[in-house]
Amino acid sequence: MDKKILAAAVVGAAAIAGAVALDAGKGPAGTMPEAQQAKGKEQCYGVAKAGENGCAAANGSHTCGGLSTIDNSGQEWMLVDAGSCVKMGGKLAAFDDPPATAPAATPAPTKDAT
Repeated sequence: MDKKILAAAVVGAAAIAGAVALDAGKGPAGTMPEAQQAKGKEQCYGVAKAGENGCAAANGSHTCGGLSTIDNSGQEWMLVDAGSCVKMGGKLAAFDDPPATAPAATPAPTKDAT
């Protein structure tokens, strides 16, 4: 068997095995298994800027890091130093984003009755 073909087959099989193991080890949507998290780090929701999230959104709106579209979404997380998340204003679990609010309407001018 050609060494290049054999090497490609081994790499492909390893990638498939890794993907299966990763999928089997997933916790709730958008979280990384503990074994994959960097030691001394924690997932912090609500602090990632658009495009700087760590992995999939908790609500399933996307499946990869760097795909968030809004700043500080409660569905997006990034790894931060353990113990610093809450101090930064984040939360250790996903949370619903507040509904978008429309700017307050300016009241129409009223006519003076005098």
